[in-house]
Amino acid sequence: MIKYFLQASRRIYDVGIVNQEMKQSLACWLIVRSTLIAIFVSIATCVFAVPVIIASLFQKNGNIPHLAARLWAKSILFVSRVKVTLQGLHHIDPHATYIYMANHQSMFDILAVLACLPVQFRWLAKAELFDIPVLGYGMVKAGYISIDRTDRRSAHRSLHEAAEKIASGVSVVIFPEGTRSPDGEIKQFKGGGFHLAIHSKKPIVPVVISGTHNIMPRGSLCIRPGRITVSINPPIDTSSFNSRDRKALMESVRSIMIQKLEKIRAEQG
Repeated sequence: MIKYFLQASRRIYDVGIVNQEMKQSLACWLIVRSTLIAIFVSIATCVFAVPVIIASLFQKNGNIPHLAARLWAKSILFVSRVKVTLQGLHHIDPHATYIYMANHQSMFDILAVLACLPVQFRWLAKAELFDIPVLGYGMVKAGYISIDRTDRRSAHRSLHEAAEKIASGVSVVIFPEGTRSPDGEIKQFKGGGFHLAIHSKKPIVPVVISGTHNIMPRGSLCIRPGRITVSINPPIDTSSFNSRDRKALMESVRSIMIQKLEKIRAEQG
């Protein structure tokens, strides 16, 4: 009996060693893989900057730089072995102006939306991204809007700029949480985007993203292969809302997005 337990213990110990070695090998592979992808991103950013620079000399509306950004995003997703599934495209009119509001779990949210949303739009993005060499220049030329949430005056100017773009017929995309969720769940929303929607009387389109947290969560530099689902929900008419309704509108949009995220996760198992 004692001999049996000793042999069983030895097998468990051996399995533990194998599992530990596998974990170390997988960790090393993930680091190498992520490093190679980061190198590709740097090269792709410089390559796609060329048509952006050329186009900016002849065109000022940012449409061509935005198309270049879409191709840039698709190339990174392809190299990263990340597949994106788009749902609900029939809910939107490609020629209409909307304020798209998406949940934010990962840097890959940006790539997923760029790659799969086949319309011209402009990001309302955090100011730090505009400080990145080459990338920041491309974002400016594409007409994307920098917002510094730590500076109220600057944030107000950014919302005013977004309102001007919307008035000219250009859609915008906003992450109403203001930052990436650390656990992949939808956090409380900031009010700026909803003030913009009520002021402009343009429909809000809730966009729910699932899967990006598993690929590259907040605080991680490692990139895993995987699948992303981007779900476009029916537009919400804001023409009857006023500033007093902003909080109710925020909660309504957030509730729709939470329910949709839960549904997507349940369907995916």
